[in-house]
Formats: sequence, structure tokens, C-alpha cells
Amino acid sequence: MIRANLDMDALRSMVAGIELGSFARAASQLGRSQSAISMHLKKLEQQTGQVLFRRSGRGLVPTEAGETLLGHARRILALNDAALDRLGAAAQPAAVRLGLPQDFFEDVMPDALRAFAKRHPGTHAEVRAGRNHVLAQEVRAGRLDAALAFFPAGSDGHGERIATLPLVWIGTGAAQAIEVPLPLVLFDHPCLFRQSALRGLDEAGRAWRLALTTPSLPGLWAALRTGHGLTARTRHRIPADLREIDPHAHGLPHLPPIEVRLLSAEAPTSAAADLCAILRDAAERHLARHESRAPAEEALNHRKMQENGAVGET
Repeated sequence: MIRANLDMDALRSMVAGIELGSFARAASQLGRSQSAISMHLKKLEQQTGQVLFRRSGRGLVPTEAGETLLGHARRILALNDAALDRLGAAAQPAAVRLGLPQDFFEDVMPDALRAFAKRHPGTHAEVRAGRNHVLAQEVRAGRLDAALAFFPAGSDGHGERIATLPLVWIGTGAAQAIEVPLPLVLFDHPCLFRQSALRGLDEAGRAWRLALTTPSLPGLWAALRTGHGLTARTRHRIPADLREIDPHAHGLPHLPPIEVRLLSAEAPTSAAADLCAILRDAAERHLARHESRAPAEEALNHRKMQENGAVGET
């Protein structure tokens, strides 16, 4: 019979929470998020097959099984720490690997890494920019601990949904939207934004041409500024010198929304699990104001855009 190995970090979270009388205080002392501490407690219950805590008021108290494990946990941690002290061994800094689309490099990524560094000083973070299909493959293969990626709306089999964002047409002004064929500035293949834009135009019977393709988001914005054409993107961080084009006024198709999903490794380390929780919080905070509106609200917004000259500032 192969026995499970209890997670040392989870045991430390459990002991700290009980001794401090609060798992919130334990999170602060250990430099972790409260969601990471909750994941530790859940992991211990999964490993032992026992209910270890019950709710009492606003907090948690150990069950009989929890009290039993608590005594063993204190001895296990004491032996672990004594062995490291005796050998003069310092804990090796952990490493975490994060993947993101370029869209999130100026706000979500720095906020998440700043918060993570405060809780895990000295931990090496490896960050990669990538396409959605590549990021998903890297997480599945265990080469990334966490990633944010775009997926078609309703992709329930892929990670955790963070936000559903509308796709909009973006350019410098109205003139480009009436050109025939419509000039487009898009990522090169494969790209969900590209696929949605081309499918929408084809279904609407609108002629188009590829004016410029690039794998770079800064390159895409630069091409739009020089008047190369229009693109389809979310409202997240549209540069101030570019504009959202009203599809009603220019015969452009409405595009389906797109989801931002958090992908995580199947068996994350404690540092990676903490990174996921921090990344989720940062992404939700930055993307909340761009969430898809109800249809009635969208219609009202389009009417306001028309009244203001068909093109709205973002």
C-alpha cells in the first residue's frame, strides 16, 4: 500500500491558524492569501479522508480528527525544522512560472507580481507571453504553473472563468470603417480575435482585406495609429489615442464576447497555488469594469455613441 505524504506547507498553515486563533492572521504571518490557506486545509482533508474543521461563528475549529492531526503536525514540523537547523540548510527559494497574453502585461501582471513578491520574497518568477493555445498546452504539460488565456464564451471545460469581455472594433476614427474592402490589422494565425472578426465580416457579407498582420500587441496598436485599418479587441486598455468604432453606424457586425480564464497546474506547489489566488484577484479587479453588459445596457450605450457622432472615446 502506497501512503500519501502530508503537505508540509499545509501542516504549517493548519498549526499557525490554530495557534494564532485565526486563519486570517495565519495568512498574514505566513505571507499567503486567505484563499491559499483555505486550499491548504482542503488539501489536508483530501489527503486524510477526514473532516478536520467545523465552522464556529465566523471561524473554524478543529474536529476530533483535526485535533489528532494537529498533535502530529506539531511534531512533524518540529522534526523538520530541527533537521534543517542541525544541517545548517536554508530553504531553497521556490520558483513559479506564469503565462499571460500581452494584453495584461501593463496592469494585471505587475500588480500580481508585486503582491506575490511581498508574500514570497526571494522567489524566482518566470513570466512568458504567449498565445492562448500555447499557454493551455504549457499548463497541461506542467511547464507553467498558472496562466491567463482567452477562450470563446462558454468554454466551461477550460480552467476558471475570470471575466466575459465584449469584443469591439477599434481604429483611429470613422473614415476607415467605410472603406471597401475593409482594411484590417490583426494578429497572425492562430488568433481568437482574428477568427471572430473574419467570421463576423463574412457572415455579414462585408468585404475585407488584411492590411497588416503581426504577433505583437504594441505592433498592432502602432499600425492602427498610422491608419492601416481597424482591429477587433476587448475594451481592456485601449490606448487613449485610439477609438472604439460604433458598428451600428458603419455596418460592422457585432462580435461575440470572449472569456478570460485562469488555468492552473493540476498539483501546484504552495507558492504556485498562492500565485493563482493572487492572479485571480488582480485579473478580476482590472477586468470588472469591462465585463459584458446586459443587452439593454449595450443598446443604450450604442445610442449614446451615435448621438455623440458615431465614435466614442474609450
